[in-house]
Amino acid sequence: MFLGTHSPRLDDKGRLFLPAKYREELSGGLVITKGQERCLYVFPEAEFQRITEALRTAPVTAKAVRDYSRVFFASASDEVPDKQGRITIPPALRAYAGLSRDCAVIGANTRLEIWDATAWETYLSEQEPQFSDLSEEVLPGIL
Repeated sequence: MFLGTHSPRLDDKGRLFLPAKYREELSGGLVITKGQERCLYVFPEAEFQRITEALRTAPVTAKAVRDYSRVFFASASDEVPDKQGRITIPPALRAYAGLSRDCAVIGANTRLEIWDATAWETYLSEQEPQFSDLSEEVLPGIL
């Protein structure tokens, strides 16, 4: 499970330090791809395989499945962190997420998300007022 908010910086080569607490878990490899709201999703290989299997069983006759799968897999990049725990984010993914130097890496349960730091702050300030209202819709009867 991935938790918390971290504030790494991209270097001039497009490399990003993974949060230290997740380096061992991701040391064998990971997949970066486009996420929603212009962030990047970072999946451990096993989680990416689980998603791949779910999409494999989805009906290819459904246009939404084809459209989603095309973007999701075409933009995916498999990476192995270097000895310092850095990953290289491909230029197309950096452009999609609007990443410059300051980033926010957030834990989102089964994945990490990489955001431009300013975009994350904007998103968070827009979503926090609704947070308590959404709990009943997202987790009915639990919280």
